Formats: sequence, structure tokens, C-alpha cells
Amino acid sequence: MNTGSGSTLRTMSTPAAPDRSRYSRARVLVVEDDDTIGRHLESGLRGNGYGPTWSRTGAGALAEAARSSYDVLLLDLGLPDMDGLDVARTLRARFPDLLILILTARTDDIDVIAGLDAGADDYLVKPFSLTVLLARLRAHLRRRAIASPPQEPIRLGDLVVDITARRCTLDGREVDLRPKEFELLAVLARHAGEAVSRETLMADVWDENWFGSTKTLDVHIAAVRRRLDAAATRTDPPAMVPGITTLRGHGYRLDPTPQHV
Repeated sequence: MNTGSGSTLRTMSTPAAPDRSRYSRARVLVVEDDDTIGRHLESGLRGNGYGPTWSRTGAGALAEAARSSYDVLLLDLGLPDMDGLDVARTLRARFPDLLILILTARTDDIDVIAGLDAGADDYLVKPFSLTVLLARLRAHLRRRAIASPPQEPIRLGDLVVDITARRCTLDGREVDLRPKEFELLAVLARHAGEAVSRETLMADVWDENWFGSTKTLDVHIAAVRRRLDAAATRTDPPAMVPGITTLRGHGYRLDPTPQHV
């Protein structure tokens, strides 16, 4: 989106140290209609070892994603042909493991929450620096690349969280969780009955060097609750679901004693 802000372009053009980590080989679909920002993103990503493809429209991005496989989507919301939120929802439904980072000039809480609810894993508010963007990418890709040793499934009533298989079932039926939602539930399940701080959840599920608001945590917690409750109502009789209790000023707790919805 063309914001007309000179500061956006100055910060976008800030040089970043070359990123030669193994995570930088990811293929990135950039969706940005502003020519100057798009060129800076494309050249900056390529100069740091990523494989960027730049699309200026939502329709073009959807077509490109259907043609080729991508690891990351960098998505502007203010596109000329469609709302970026619709692009996020469509690609999240098609590619559950796609890493989606929203790039936006919209700063209102409702806009940020809408983006995360549409399936984004992260967001950056314009203006931002290429250095911060690369750090965010490294953090997300590093977490996806870490291989964990096999672990026994965690059983809490009718809920089973299989961390090794990245699979969650309720009364034997699979619960459809997005990647971050599953990771969040897995952390809470590992510490069932314990108070888990917001800082711990952000560090374990996102990154210890998280730059943004922790509002994303609340959005994902709400989504996990909705999905578990919806799955429970589809069983006959309704399945027993562990509740997620909000601990004001601290964090959350997954209650070990499941209850009916």
C-alpha cells in the first residue's frame, strides 16, 4: 500500500547485515502494490539469501501461490483489487503450514486482531526496518526447523495432544488447529495445572526476542478455546475438554480436570 510516507521508505532502505543462516533459503511470496517498497523488499530478501517473488495484486498472489510452493507470505493489506485479509484467509485455508506475516499501515487494535484472526502468524506496522523483518523471519523459521525428540502423547480426559505427530484429537476425532495454535496448546498441555506466564508463552511459541505486542497471544488463546469447544459439541455425548483459565496480570493455565462444554 502506498502510504506516501518518506519515513517508510527510509526505514525500508536501511541496510541489513547479510543473513547466511540455513533459514534464509526459504521461498517468499511478497504481496505489495507500492513499487518502491516492493523493490526494497525484493532486493533486500534476495541479498540475504531468500528466494522472493513479488506480486502487486491479491489475485496475482493467489495465482502465484497455486503455481508454486512457498514457505513465507509477506502480505500488505491495502491491495488495489481486494482486501489483504481475504488473501490471508484463502491461503491459510489452502496451505496450513504457510508462514504469513502481514505488513500494514493500519495500527488500530481491531485491524491487528482481524489480521491475526484471518490466519497471520505475525505482523509488522509500517514503517519498519528490513533488519527487524529479517529477524522476525529467522525467529519463525528457526522454530519450524527445530526437530524435537519423540514425546509421549499428553492425555487430558478426552483430549490427546501428540506433540511428536503435531496432532490433537478430542474423543478420537482430529481437531483442526493452525500451527501456532497447536504449539500454544502443546505448551499449556505440557504444564497442565500450572500457571504459565505470558512471557513464557511468547518465548516458547513465538520467540524470546519478540518485537511486537503480546495481543497476538490473546487472539490465539481465544481461537484455541473456540476450536476445542466446537470440536466437543460435535461428539455424542459432548466430549470432556480441559478449560483454559485466564490469570489476570500473569498468563494462562490449562486446567487438568476436563469438563463438559
